[in-house]
Amino acid sequence: MKLKRRERPAPQETIVSLIDVVFFLLVFFMMVGRMDATSPFEVSPPVSSAGEDMPAGGSTVSVGLDGQLALDGFEMDTEALVDRLAAQVAQNPDLFLRINAHGQARLQKLLPLVTRLEGLGIKDVVLVVTPNPS
Repeated sequence: MKLKRRERPAPQETIVSLIDVVFFLLVFFMMVGRMDATSPFEVSPPVSSAGEDMPAGGSTVSVGLDGQLALDGFEMDTEALVDRLAAQVAQNPDLFLRINAHGQARLQKLLPLVTRLEGLGIKDVVLVVTPNPS
C-alpha cells in the first residue's frame, strides 16, 4: 500500500526584520549626521576655548583662506553673495546667518563682508569655531 505524504507548503520569506534594520539605520544616521551645506573649498575654523552649540537653520557663508566666498555650499563672488542674502532677508527678516571662516583667513577679507551684511539688516550672525579638543 502506497501512502501519500501531505506536501508541506514552502515557508514564506519575510522581510520584516530587514525593514526594521533599515529603519533603525535611517533613524541613527539622521540623528548623528549633520545636515548643513558644506563649503566647496577647505575651511578650517578657528579653535574656541568655550562655546555653545550652534542653532540649526538659516544660511551659511563660508570664507576660504584666500578670501573665496560661498553661500550654502555654492561658491560665488561678493556681489552675488550679498544679492542672494538680500533676497533671503526680504523673504525672512529674522534670517539667522553663520559665517564659517578659515582659521587663517585674513581679517581684512572678513570685516568688510560683515559690515555689508549688517547693512542688509541681518540681525543674528554667528562665527563658527571648532571646540578645543583638550
